[in-house]
Amino acid sequence: MLELAVLGFLCDEPLHGYELRKRVAALTGHVRPIADGTLYPLLKRMEAAGLLRRELQPGQVAAPRHVLSLTATGEKALMQRLREPDDLFITDENRWFTLLGFLRQLDNPAEQAAVLRRRLEFLTQPASFFWDGDRPLRAADFDDPFRQGLFTIATATTRTELKWLRETLAALEGAPTQA
Repeated sequence: MLELAVLGFLCDEPLHGYELRKRVAALTGHVRPIADGTLYPLLKRMEAAGLLRRELQPGQVAAPRHVLSLTATGEKALMQRLREPDDLFITDENRWFTLLGFLRQLDNPAEQAAVLRRRLEFLTQPASFFWDGDRPLRAADFDDPFRQGLFTIATATTRTELKWLRETLAALEGAPTQA
């Protein structure tokens, strides 16, 4: 998830490491803050793998700054991850949001639609947070207002996302939207 965010932001524009960290934290930090000890070793590994390059540029006030940019290999890696994301990027909400944040970089509407169709298929499968044997439990099965809240919030979120997915797929595929 972190590597995808780095590739995506650097595809947008070259960035100083600190600015990149702020942007990644804004996108994924609600899940877990991004520590320097996590980001900077990752950047070094990505640089060693040829995914990004570091260039020394004059600072605005004092010391020179290291600006990171995506290489052609890094852009190719990003496009591959967007085109064929791992299943966890489809099923895990936090990874999905990271993927969705950069899916616009994939400039082929059919490829974008294929990714959205995978998410739509996942969301339309029977699911529940709690099960009684093979039977999925629903909000009405609980007296507990907190579990009812869990179901209420999740149901509203899923309905909203399904509506958005269908509308966006229709736009990408040139078909009329369905309600």
